[in-house]
Amino acid sequence: MTTLTAGLPAPLGAHFEGNGVNFTLFSAHAERVELCLFDQEGNEQRVDLPARTGDVWHGFLANAQPGLRYGYRVHGPWEPENGHRFNPAKLLIDPCARRVEGEAVDDPLFHSGYDSPDPHDNAAIALKSVVVNEAFDWGNDSWPRTDWSKTVIYEAHVKGLTYLHPDIPDAIRGTYKALAHPVMIAYFKRLGITALELLPVAHFASEPRLQRLGLTNFWGYNPLAMFALDPRYAHEPARALQEFCETVKTLHEAGIEVLLDIVLNHSAEIDLDGPTFSLRGIDNRSYYWIRGDGDYENWTGCGNTLNLSLPGTVEYAIQCLRYWVETFHVDGFRFDLASVMGRTPDYNPHAPLFEAIKNDPLLSSVKLIAEPWDVGHGGYQVGNFPPLFAEWNDHFRDAVRRFWLARDLKPGDFARRFAASSDVFKRHGRLPAASINLVTAHDGFTLRDCVSYNQKHNEANGEENRDGTSNNHSFNHGVEGPGGSLDVTERRRDSVHALLTTLLLSQGTPMLLAGDEHGHSQHGNNNAYCQDNALTWLDWEQANDGLINFTAALIQLRSQIPALMQNAWWEEGDGNVRWLNKDAHPLSTLEWTHGAGRMQILLSERFLITLNNTDEVTDIVLPDGEWRAVPPFAGEDNPVVVAVWHGPAHGVCVFKRS
Repeated sequence: MTTLTAGLPAPLGAHFEGNGVNFTLFSAHAERVELCLFDQEGNEQRVDLPARTGDVWHGFLANAQPGLRYGYRVHGPWEPENGHRFNPAKLLIDPCARRVEGEAVDDPLFHSGYDSPDPHDNAAIALKSVVVNEAFDWGNDSWPRTDWSKTVIYEAHVKGLTYLHPDIPDAIRGTYKALAHPVMIAYFKRLGITALELLPVAHFASEPRLQRLGLTNFWGYNPLAMFALDPRYAHEPARALQEFCETVKTLHEAGIEVLLDIVLNHSAEIDLDGPTFSLRGIDNRSYYWIRGDGDYENWTGCGNTLNLSLPGTVEYAIQCLRYWVETFHVDGFRFDLASVMGRTPDYNPHAPLFEAIKNDPLLSSVKLIAEPWDVGHGGYQVGNFPPLFAEWNDHFRDAVRRFWLARDLKPGDFARRFAASSDVFKRHGRLPAASINLVTAHDGFTLRDCVSYNQKHNEANGEENRDGTSNNHSFNHGVEGPGGSLDVTERRRDSVHALLTTLLLSQGTPMLLAGDEHGHSQHGNNNAYCQDNALTWLDWEQANDGLINFTAALIQLRSQIPALMQNAWWEEGDGNVRWLNKDAHPLSTLEWTHGAGRMQILLSERFLITLNNTDEVTDIVLPDGEWRAVPPFAGEDNPVVVAVWHGPAHGVCVFKRS
């Protein structure tokens, strides 16, 4: 007969202590918690967790070893109108499981019930939590700690980035190991990025709707187990932890930070029609925001919303973040739909979770990036996050696209975004790096599609093209989709160059979407979350090498411009920036508000960016001095001194004063 001793109430999850395993589970409203142990044949043994400290249930199993498969059955009231949906017939994943086995299939057995609890036991198909040994020899690993002013972020998907790379061994393509393969390290160094930001790698599930359509969740924004690495990206699933640690260590040796996209806003249990995997059956009322009728608040658009305002759930979130930093040495996080983290239920920049992160010496020392919105009332909070956070700046994205593609933006509005959006971020001691500048991201058109499509083309997603935004500020240059005349091709190329130049030479922190430097297209699909196929995998054999070189040269050029290498707001007369018209005179009030898109930006008195977003070739007179175009706009040895730039339509160039 298996017996448990009381053990300890912390930390959360199942921890191998050398002489056994300590189990803990948070549930404020449970009346009884059964630990369910499974042998290799799938036979189940149940034993109650014997102790409760506050709202944490716990017990210690002597002599238990890593590899032990387990789950929970949690007893409590079935009161849907009050948000309680306890059903011990359903085996539940440990919310803090370090590894999960099994498939989250679309099966009625995962449903816990509607008006009454479903009595059918689901242990035969239920996912199982697995105890892991978290030990890893980090040797002399050290965090790169790249200063924000020098940070260039590269947003990528583990599989999509490497699955088609011809120089990576077939067996590891699309895996954690592939990210650290020498050819990828060499590529990251060639490009010049300093931080690799990975789409979610925590264990996720495909939504039942997608499974019924024969599709899968590719992006990973449907979390199943927030502490567990997704085994799909492991060469050997049982060694996922070691493989990911080895990858981070290798990237650190190359001076590259690793940032994780994390989804602390909803779970894969979706709405009341969705499956019960974990939180709903453990303590539905505590983990989720519940409406007065017992249904979920859907401020995420995904069916449910995590309630991160209570002490127990705040501790859950903090321990999750600390786990990824302590165990995997990650350098920071990008938080999906991060306004949820500040809901109490209205958004509050001093919400309990924000305060806990601020007061945590480990978490307050890593990079923190917010996607500063959710879909609920009052969810759009760009510029309103606590000072520790940088934020995705959609003002920058839309303004840059409008300036170059729609050409309906005033010079003053463009300059405001180019200068790190001080109207949004210059408050509470925040610095320019708080603006994460992006032109594209995983969610939306790729850069090539921005210049090739006027409309989204998401028919393959199975929603009759209703999904994805219709407000793209894109321009197909006269032909929808690929192809077109040489003139169309050249104008698209010029627009891509202009967009990349603006992104990588603006004040703030630039984020580049992986594949934009390749010329990657998703054929107009601006919501490819369910496309795990050649639409989203980067085709390295078709990559535009000239565009890669252009992008790398821009990143190198950025590092040479003092005004961009200091994380300080530009002030009038400080020599960091001057805004000039096409005749090299300061922009007049009228030109700021109504001028055409012909202007010059003088940075650090030595670097000059000339812009012409019109449809016509325009002569732009450069300021006094000897100006030479610099790479990637001219060769390294460029003896030509320029006094007037003959700016092509949709054109940009950068000069350096001798």
